[in-house]
Amino acid sequence: IGLRALPRRDRCPPSKMSEPYIPKAANGAAPFTLDHFKAWAYELELDNGEPWIVEPFFGAFLGDYFAGIPECWLVVPEGNTKTTSLAGLAIYLLEYRRRAGIPWAASSRDQAEIGYRQAEGFVLGSKRLKSFMKCQEGYRRIKNLDTAGRIQVFAADDNTGDGIIPTDAFLDELHRHRSLKLYRTWSGKLGKRGGQLATISTAGEPGGEFEETRARIRKSTPVVERSSCFTRCRSDRVVLHDWAVPEEGDVEDLALVKAANPFSGITIESLRAKRESPTMTLSHWRRFACNLPTRADEAAITEAEWYAAKTDEHIPEGLPKACGLDVAWKWDTTALVPFWWRDDEYRLLGPATILEPPRNGSMLDPERVKKALRDEHAKGPIHTLVMDTSRAEDIASWAESELGCTVVDRGQSNSFAIDDYDRFMEALRQGWLKHTGDQGLTEHCLNAIARTLEYGDTRFDRPKQARQVTNEAARRRVIDALTAAAMVHSVAVADNATVEAPEPWVMVA
Repeated sequence: IGLRALPRRDRCPPSKMSEPYIPKAANGAAPFTLDHFKAWAYELELDNGEPWIVEPFFGAFLGDYFAGIPECWLVVPEGNTKTTSLAGLAIYLLEYRRRAGIPWAASSRDQAEIGYRQAEGFVLGSKRLKSFMKCQEGYRRIKNLDTAGRIQVFAADDNTGDGIIPTDAFLDELHRHRSLKLYRTWSGKLGKRGGQLATISTAGEPGGEFEETRARIRKSTPVVERSSCFTRCRSDRVVLHDWAVPEEGDVEDLALVKAANPFSGITIESLRAKRESPTMTLSHWRRFACNLPTRADEAAITEAEWYAAKTDEHIPEGLPKACGLDVAWKWDTTALVPFWWRDDEYRLLGPATILEPPRNGSMLDPERVKKALRDEHAKGPIHTLVMDTSRAEDIASWAESELGCTVVDRGQSNSFAIDDYDRFMEALRQGWLKHTGDQGLTEHCLNAIARTLEYGDTRFDRPKQARQVTNEAARRRVIDALTAAAMVHSVAVADNATVEAPEPWVMVA
């Protein structure tokens, strides 16, 4: 496709930017270079009527995209013109890519509509583009009449993405997609036409598939460049441009938050107004302004509370201990959590053993539960096993006869659950309760929400009530290890509340 001649403007119109970019003539640069894209973009009109001046942070992202890296990620806080910039890139590729096939997927129809509107606005605002591009609003599709290329925007669904052979595939706000199935489907098709996949997003929830993938990219890529609030991770296959406040950074430091928001239209003053709004919450601010993985406001245990309780110490091998056991057979997990009480101000949770059922209607094999108990007992005798025996009477009888431990029956009614919540949270916030940083226990504890009951009491609960969900959604709703840990902790507190604590709860290594 020949390079189209673009008219040159004599001067840059008034702009709020301190150093506006004045482009060269488009004929002076080759397509698929940053200089060419800047000149091309300058001829487009934004919503405010001004020409599009490409932001440096997006230009840096384009540098890697035009270098041909197959998978390109841009993770940046909200309000940094991600969708508008990606829409402009889509129109550019539609013009210059030979028979472009550009699917664009968002998590919902409404989000997909935003992307389409931004791309449509660029076309309708340009007489030149309108002469050979046709916007089909009903189909959320834009066609290049000269090359038969097209942009097709739709809501994400891996079941409808199989037949696509993309030259360029775009995924908008990937953190809101129910899973990364569509991402994997499209990335697997890039080789057919030497295609590329661009992903834009803000931070997701801890433990979600998006955040786990984001973390893997940061850990596995051979080239990692860090500067203030920006991290660039690159390999031959994938590149990540990640703008975020550092994990140890102060999210109330507006200068630091501004450093994580590269768009020139965002200022410390605008951030201050946003933070001080009566409708703003800390969790939204952390996640969408600071780009840090954050859970919803109703989360029972904050990341700060949980990670402050982490210790490098482990339960001493060979010493007796207690265990909490939460048993489930079909949909929820079964969790076994060891617990060691050294004294009133030092209580330690060990690594959890978590058993997942088949989730196909079949039951978890009871022998797996017994094996988990035997393995834990071999590390140090289990003197007390706290569990709801109504769910597993045979397991309780087996533990008493085979392991010689005392089984304490603790139901999961609201009265017990309220007691578990109060005692667990008091010990955590007072610094008495510690944990080893075990991933399974951490995930279950951070999944939990605090549910307020009718008379103002609080208990731990699951973030969703539906059980028969996808495996990914199921992972994000399980709290069984926390339930087991809270049960055994409550029994230990009650038993050690006497003037002279009974053996064998009090143990010194």
